[in-house]
Amino acid sequence: MKIEIKNGRVIDPANGIDKQADLYVADGRIAAVGRSPSGFTAEGSIDASGCIVCPGLVDLAARLREPGFEYKATLESEMAAAAAGGVTSLACPPDTDPPLDEPGLVEMLKHRARLPDFAHVYPIGALTAGLAGQRLTEMAELAEAGCVAFGQANTVVLNTQVLMRAMQYAATFGFPVWLAAQDPYLAAGGVAHDGEVAARLGLPGVPVVAETIALATILHLAQVAGARLHVTRISSAAGLDMVHAARRAGIAVTCDVSVHHLHLCENDIGYFDPHARLDPPLRSVADRDALRAGLADGTVDALCSDHTPVDDDGKQAPFSEAEAGATGLELLLPLMLKWSAEAKVPLAQALARVTSEPARVLGLEAGTLGVGRAADICVFDPEARTRVTRQRLKSQGKNTPFLGQELPGEVRYTLIDGHLAYSPPL
Repeated sequence: MKIEIKNGRVIDPANGIDKQADLYVADGRIAAVGRSPSGFTAEGSIDASGCIVCPGLVDLAARLREPGFEYKATLESEMAAAAAGGVTSLACPPDTDPPLDEPGLVEMLKHRARLPDFAHVYPIGALTAGLAGQRLTEMAELAEAGCVAFGQANTVVLNTQVLMRAMQYAATFGFPVWLAAQDPYLAAGGVAHDGEVAARLGLPGVPVVAETIALATILHLAQVAGARLHVTRISSAAGLDMVHAARRAGIAVTCDVSVHHLHLCENDIGYFDPHARLDPPLRSVADRDALRAGLADGTVDALCSDHTPVDDDGKQAPFSEAEAGATGLELLLPLMLKWSAEAKVPLAQALARVTSEPARVLGLEAGTLGVGRAADICVFDPEARTRVTRQRLKSQGKNTPFLGQELPGEVRYTLIDGHLAYSPPL
């Protein structure tokens, strides 16, 4: 189908485009930006007056909860959330049940996600069998099945020899290794940042050193193995400094930060709000501000939703017993816009952190409006204001610390491969 998106402000960070222009789609791909292609006759038209037309968002951490956790969310519900949030490509961690450690499981997930309204799904395969940290998975076979990288989600490989062998094997084939940095012994039993708030509330803490000790280990092993490392959901200023130093030392490392840690800190736990029970925990104000600055200057490569839908039973419990996680797919764009305005980061630069930069981390030809590329497009109104409510969220998980808040921006249309996947109800 041929579609004309007219009267919008087109922003494509990957190609340095930021101008008022029309955009043309044909056969599921970008046909032109600016001037209509020769012989083009639109079969459909979208009026983007007052809106931004940008590449569909690319999310580096979205748990779809299938297979195994369908009582928390289903593929259908979370794909509806992705489309409503303007997300057209997403990476899903391997901590399903069973974990994504067999090619058949990956192929099944990819097959289930092949509907026109569904975002492109890029599984992160398990680095070790069952995420148990003992035996390496068949990474080559998992890559053939569709995995784009390998990691452990929030679990840790305690045996450093196994971890080094895994990195060496991954490096041999050029597979990226994605790891969270948290020492399980230093973090054992902790539910909040080890600081003033946790002490006042009597909550067991997770110290920053739990991140930095783990980070030092995986950075050194990545250097020895020659692996490409991606540090997921970094949470502290000290950890960010280590990533910056590692890059200067020539280590191939990237990192992301979640929307929650970009805006919230330990104070937002309030009076034991279980919606603020996250992993890693919300850190200090200084840590939050360092992450915001790091995202602006490029030390942090990408902003992710860390989408983790949890059922109501998992959250309706005392803080220390509540399940960690928050929904985020539908909040990635508005929280990026909020940070962009507050930090005075130009919109094109901010959009790069949720489009072209995460696509680069994944090694995808996505996050761009380049001619000939897939027509994965988000059209949003930057001036609209949206109140976050349980009724408005498409995700089956209604758990977010931003409930009740009014956030900037509203997605008007989402196109996936040139197919209209989302438009708001009239």
